[in-house]
Amino acid sequence: MADPRALAQELAAAYANKQQLAAPTTREAEFTLAAAYATEAELVRMRKNAGRCTVGLKVGFANRAMWRALKLDTLVWAHMYDDTVRYADACAPEPGQRRTNAATLSLARAISPKIEPEIVFKMKAPLAATTDAAIALEAVEWLALGFEIIDCPYDGWKYQPADFVAAYGLHAALVVGEPHPVTSANIADLVEQLPVFKVRLSKDGQLVEEGSGRNSLRSPALCLAELASAMARQEGAGPLAAGDLVSCGTLTESMPIQPGATWTASVEGIDLPTLTLTLV
Repeated sequence: MADPRALAQELAAAYANKQQLAAPTTREAEFTLAAAYATEAELVRMRKNAGRCTVGLKVGFANRAMWRALKLDTLVWAHMYDDTVRYADACAPEPGQRRTNAATLSLARAISPKIEPEIVFKMKAPLAATTDAAIALEAVEWLALGFEIIDCPYDGWKYQPADFVAAYGLHAALVVGEPHPVTSANIADLVEQLPVFKVRLSKDGQLVEEGSGRNSLRSPALCLAELASAMARQEGAGPLAAGDLVSCGTLTESMPIQPGATWTASVEGIDLPTLTLTLV
């Protein structure tokens, strides 16, 4: 069986040195999700020993149609850190234009990065297992549009769910836009909006992808509920807690990125500002 500590050190070194390696499942056929979560926990321990702290969770495989082929019965997750999450700045809108948030991010440490527009939640209370979107939102302080940057140390971006979990969930950075408060007065509206809102992803002003809230497990709120339920079933996983950030899976196809480009995500059907990220 793989040694979680040795594998965590190998993966951390691969990212630090911008080197690719063979995925654990290609080296050990019985590398399981349990072993992957043990490796991810070791990475958390290593990062905490280096002075960092966890600030929440990102999910992966928030697409139920993929589960049967991948032998999954739920989504997967990994931690995010205080030095990988940042907040965009609000920009004064032009007359007649939507509010805009903007940020700049360096890719100097990336191996093979991609960008994903996502809905980000901040928890205000613990969330136990549930299948109800409204109940999940009752535990949320705010939601925002975000860009997650993922980065893969595996050859050719070829990996299984266990490989994904073991490698930080491929999490490299999260850029969070302006928060939109979640209150008892707007939960019912958000339950209706989150499955159907539209997102457009553009590069240097040119549309490259479109998606919707339905791509995140039929609704980001349902994705949040599924995460809480999955963590309740996973041995050693604590519940979602007040203050946690949760990035709920990509709303479009993941797109390769490189320095020098500016990416924009704009939405219709939900009150969230346009988010722009310049890569350097």
